[in-house]
Amino acid sequence: MNRFKGKIVLVTGGSRNTGLSIVKKFCDEGARVFMCGSTPESTAKGAEILASWGCANIRSIPCDISDLAQVNHLFDVIEKEAGQLDILVNNAAHQGIGKPFLEMSTDYVMEVLGVNVRGGFQVTQQAVRRFFLRQETRGVVVFLSSNTAMRAIRNRTAYCASKGAINSMVRSIALDLGPLGIRVNACAPGYIYTERWDSLSETTKQRRRLNCPLRHEATGMDIANVVAFLASDDSGNMTGEIVTCDAGCSCQHMPEDVDF
Repeated sequence: MNRFKGKIVLVTGGSRNTGLSIVKKFCDEGARVFMCGSTPESTAKGAEILASWGCANIRSIPCDISDLAQVNHLFDVIEKEAGQLDILVNNAAHQGIGKPFLEMSTDYVMEVLGVNVRGGFQVTQQAVRRFFLRQETRGVVVFLSSNTAMRAIRNRTAYCASKGAINSMVRSIALDLGPLGIRVNACAPGYIYTERWDSLSETTKQRRRLNCPLRHEATGMDIANVVAFLASDDSGNMTGEIVTCDAGCSCQHMPEDVDF
């Protein structure tokens, strides 16, 4: 397929894990992709990996999306070098790992929300104001949410709260922008095989997989395929939707080994 030939795409958090797969998917289907990581080091490393995969039409720009000044600079570069933006993928995320509720400071909560909620809001608002409203073909926004917005996991209060906020924000922005011809949807993954899985024991990996009715976690490309669908004309009558891709985790009450 070549659904995105001639399209300009921005993928935030495109320098690691699932973000890399999302960037590759758009490149493989003909898009010119701008991608950012939160630091110069992570952005450069991601660009190297993508180059090794044969992804040539990419521009990498460091950007901490929680910082509005850096977001403005990111869009200045896109405007100068491309002059348009057709698709925004809000993939960047603070994982909020390892902080039990009673040990979680307010500052930490705001740090997680600053990336996941404020960051996504700022980037989306800039994309709409600076590009989508000025173009005949308006634009599409895809957020990365999580099934933890609907079913919480332990010791991740800030993260779960941020993903719940993203789901509500997607619906609200979709209502406001729908009459303007701009679609906004989200993909909500569950388990995804990332570099963090490499530190897990095989026993732990297999126990996690038992939580999945399909018995396997998503690959980065599984998620990228859903994102590409939501960004394409194939989903042209969809907006305000949260599409879950979690190997069936969310459809069950409990995993089968405890479901008595």
